[in-house]
Amino acid sequence: MLFETLAHAQGLYTIGDESHGMIEGVPQLTIDAHNFDSNRLTEADATAQIIPLLRQRFFSSLRDRTGAPPRATPARLLEKTPKNALRIPFLTRVFPEARFIYLHRDAREIMNSMLDAWQSGRFRTYPNLPGWRGPLPWSLLLTPGWRDLMNKPLPQIVAAQYETCVRILMEDLSALPAQNVVSCRYDAFVADWGKDIQRLCAALGLTWDLPTQGKLPNSRYTLTAPGPDKWLARAHEIEPLLPQVAATAERAKRFADERLQAGNA
Repeated sequence: MLFETLAHAQGLYTIGDESHGMIEGVPQLTIDAHNFDSNRLTEADATAQIIPLLRQRFFSSLRDRTGAPPRATPARLLEKTPKNALRIPFLTRVFPEARFIYLHRDAREIMNSMLDAWQSGRFRTYPNLPGWRGPLPWSLLLTPGWRDLMNKPLPQIVAAQYETCVRILMEDLSALPAQNVVSCRYDAFVADWGKDIQRLCAALGLTWDLPTQGKLPNSRYTLTAPGPDKWLARAHEIEPLLPQVAATAERAKRFADERLQAGNA
């Protein structure tokens, strides 16, 4: 929802969707090339050959909000792909000018959405993952340590996915210069997206010239309409998982709040 909204900022370009194929279309960046370990990419993967290749792959597909390609360089790219939460060091090497928006959401809501995604069958990223034995084919991003989740119940798999991903993301974002990361709270964005989109554009040096009234449409990948209490339908599954993710969830909340305070200072 944030990506699809921010993509309407003046002078901003996207490839029109998430970049799974754009990045994993490079043979050296596939999970096969990394022994099926995870979607993690680091500085070591951003070789002198990969950097110009990936930049050109993105640039050739860029379109602005009207569908027009860039008329000149440099062009400002907006990208959002969940797997990239595991690729911050790689992305900062490929795109040294990058700024990151950390969209924070309550861990209970995230895990509820992840359970929905697994059970829907629409997000099976690796349906034939070698060696995977689980309740369903592997869905969503492939996190380090996935082999340790063999034969575990789905809620435990999802909690481990969340905790591993967010812990790595916090470590990587915290290592960046503070001015390179801005944050946004999901609940605040849903409540008043117009205010938040203007704040983000100001922080990122973008221009927002469209009306900001009215309710946003659901994103293209939404299964059910967002709501702060949706997770309660699965409270009996999610609440026992909270101790497992508590430290990481608290760190993520604190990180988001600190970046928001710094931006308002």
